[in-house]
Amino acid sequence: MQFLRSFFKIDERKTSIKVELLAGLTTFLAMAYILPVNSSMLAKTGMPFGGVFFATAIAAAIASLIMGLYAHYPVALAPGMGLNAFFTYTVVFSYGLGWEAALAAVFVSGILFLAISVTGLRRIVIKAIPSGLKYAVGAGIGFFITFIGLKNAGIIVGNAATLVELGDLTHPTVLLGLFGIVLVVVLYSLGFKYSLIVSIVATAIVGLILNAFSVNMMPAYSSTGLGGLWDGVKQTVGACFTGFGDLFSHPQALGVIFAFLFVDFFDTAGTLMAVGTPAGLLDENGELVDSGKALVADSVGTVVGAVLGTSTVTSYIESATGIEQGGRTGLSAVTVGILFILSLVIYPLLSVVNGVVVGLDSFGDPIVYSPVTSMALVMVGALMVQQLKLIDWSDKAVLVSSFLTIIMMILSYSIATGIAVGFIFYPVSMLAMKRYREVHPVMYVLAVLFILSLGFGIV
Repeated sequence: MQFLRSFFKIDERKTSIKVELLAGLTTFLAMAYILPVNSSMLAKTGMPFGGVFFATAIAAAIASLIMGLYAHYPVALAPGMGLNAFFTYTVVFSYGLGWEAALAAVFVSGILFLAISVTGLRRIVIKAIPSGLKYAVGAGIGFFITFIGLKNAGIIVGNAATLVELGDLTHPTVLLGLFGIVLVVVLYSLGFKYSLIVSIVATAIVGLILNAFSVNMMPAYSSTGLGGLWDGVKQTVGACFTGFGDLFSHPQALGVIFAFLFVDFFDTAGTLMAVGTPAGLLDENGELVDSGKALVADSVGTVVGAVLGTSTVTSYIESATGIEQGGRTGLSAVTVGILFILSLVIYPLLSVVNGVVVGLDSFGDPIVYSPVTSMALVMVGALMVQQLKLIDWSDKAVLVSSFLTIIMMILSYSIATGIAVGFIFYPVSMLAMKRYREVHPVMYVLAVLFILSLGFGIV
């Protein structure tokens, strides 16, 4: 016990081992929804559900352990929401890359992130990009994944004339998804800390009960046990190394890699700053203590996750729930890491989160609704949109570039395109207002690169 107190600086940060363990448990319960949600989303690309589940759990465990043991931060990590949507819906579905190539892009972005983390380049890049654009990217991703959640629930569907419209709210699968969304909103509004994971479990149970009463198109339990998990692991571990040829033969390769890198970098930086103050991790200058180590933990997590078979690993804002419980040291993150390892034993129960085929579209492809996990996308998206309040809307350049970043993410169904458009229009607006000296040279370089990228169809 004395070793733990000394190693994690328990007394120095005015906490206790019991408080740290409870904080770690709280954080894990708040973010455990990522296990079924990430597995379900990436499985849409053709990846085996079991393999992604294993990769999600182990990558989250390794990254959280590094964060706790090396950086001594009470911050947990796991594959990020928004980035997994970009992986699935933009890189694989829109750009046509195979999931192995998408994993290769994640791997390369992780290596680049690691290089940035161990050099002074991270400070230069962070200072170059205006804070308004950073917040706009986070909020834009929130709108984007909420749209995906509503689509997965069948609440929003396609329409040839208007592009989208309200779905059939009398459909049994849609009603189950709507039940989950209402439940998570009610629980969150009541201040219940575990609203996401409880809503997922409750919706799954309701679906199974309805299925037992012969209601059509409801979630069903599969008897496939851990054997199915290991069969999937064999397909995903190391698959990223087979995707390099497909990745770099594709015109969008550089844009995809940059998008993964950018979103991960600033999502992590934003999360660390958000939890830094309540966790007491800021120095007298208002800067994070050992922030470089925290970024290393994040980047290593991404590299490991890609090798295992999952999308980008990033720091989780849900860590704030553990910090609210008193978590102040790396012991909280270590606790989360251990719990993610133990979560492998619940894999057989998660067959109920698989999507339900409700019909065929005009191309003959199956229409799949995911009522058990769709509410998580909607709720997490709503939480991410809170960043809008941090944007200085009185600044014309920030207003225009932020708005275009957000709206283009949604309308183009691409996070990368939203980033590109926003980064182009910010320096354009500043030049028009003769404020070009206020723009960091890095922003001009990025704008030119993005113009070329859009012109050549890279993003």
